[in-house]
Amino acid sequence: MEITLRPYNLSDVDHFLAWANDDEVIPWSRLTHHPTKESAIRYFEEIVIPHQWYRAICLHGKPVGFILMEQGAGEAGKCRGTLGYALGRAYWGKGIMTEAVKMALVMVFNEMPDIERVEAVVNVKNVVSMRVLEKVGFLREGLLRKYIVIHGEVTDAVMFSILSTTDPIGSK
Repeated sequence: MEITLRPYNLSDVDHFLAWANDDEVIPWSRLTHHPTKESAIRYFEEIVIPHQWYRAICLHGKPVGFILMEQGAGEAGKCRGTLGYALGRAYWGKGIMTEAVKMALVMVFNEMPDIERVEAVVNVKNVVSMRVLEKVGFLREGLLRKYIVIHGEVTDAVMFSILSTTDPIGSK
């Protein structure tokens, strides 16, 4: 199984639409529906392509999900990044996201040397995502009550982190 990470291009919009509007994917991410191709193109032009670190997760060259890193703001926050990701439902349960997270960590810690800590904030109901992070070597730091709004609902979340001095499990 050939998994790669690369920046998105406008030519990826159709692949993105094939999985990103899935009613099984949307509840577990902060993605919103894109009712038209034009809406998705606007999203790519305004958010995805200019983003510092927003990558397509590709299986045999075809985008099947995304992974992104948001570096903390200002002098106080530049040492940390926040990880986000989503994967098309047809690709769930195949180890793709676990491998993509490992790959992303290696890339981010090399490309963004100020980042020493990567955090992931996960909806408390998203047990599968928590398991991905644990398999990679993230530590569960604690419950954040009423922490995040996902699709209009204030929900609890779990904070996970991994440090640049920690090798993601299985990354060598």
